[in-house]
Amino acid sequence: MKITPIGIWGGYPKANSATSSFFIEHEGFHCLIDCGSGVLSSLQNYLPLDKLDAVVISLYHADHIADVGSLQYSRLINFYLGKPAPALPIYGHIQDQENFDKLSYKEQTVGVAISEDAVTQIGPFDVSFCRTIHPVYCLAMKFSIGDHSIVLTADTEWRDELVDFARGADLLISEANLYEEHVGKAPGHMGGSEAGTLAKQAGVKSLILTHLPLHGNIEEILDAARIVFNGPTELAVVGKTYEL
Repeated sequence: MKITPIGIWGGYPKANSATSSFFIEHEGFHCLIDCGSGVLSSLQNYLPLDKLDAVVISLYHADHIADVGSLQYSRLINFYLGKPAPALPIYGHIQDQENFDKLSYKEQTVGVAISEDAVTQIGPFDVSFCRTIHPVYCLAMKFSIGDHSIVLTADTEWRDELVDFARGADLLISEANLYEEHVGKAPGHMGGSEAGTLAKQAGVKSLILTHLPLHGNIEEILDAARIVFNGPTELAVVGKTYEL
């Protein structure tokens, strides 16, 4: 099981970059996690778009779905060029029916409902979900194969339930959008110290920080996480493959 960051920023991308997104792969199956601004451009540096097998959306804010329409057009253009493909499944929650319905487009993509109450089989992965604390409904996710797992918090404030959800994961990919002076003052996000605390309490093996702020020195967020969590900890690096 391998996972590669495609973008690392929260809100909107810096120049020539993308908002927080990853693709996870195993035995030739490729799944994109979130599809915000700049993601489609960045992804093509590592994977042709027609090699995607699935997409999972954590929430319907623009920095997680802005490029879904472009992905749908890419498949429609291939259809017009005589290269049809089966409908690409895009997994998302149905707490926002209007945005869920937009995941289906002609015969090119089809929305598939996910829920915090059920494990969903996506290719070789068993994927489970946990609701987070955010201004809109959002799901953290855990990708598992056998005894190995990768947990992504998606967008969230601290939530105790995430500790058990991430328990024993090989890799925790946590949002860390806040500097310490903003922790508890900005809704829906965590700071580096909280990401480190989550990693420590959940007993994960390693921690990667993503959904980073576009201002300030993000090394300060990394330092705050490392003060709390003694395991391997780093900022997500676009294009770097993390392998279990």
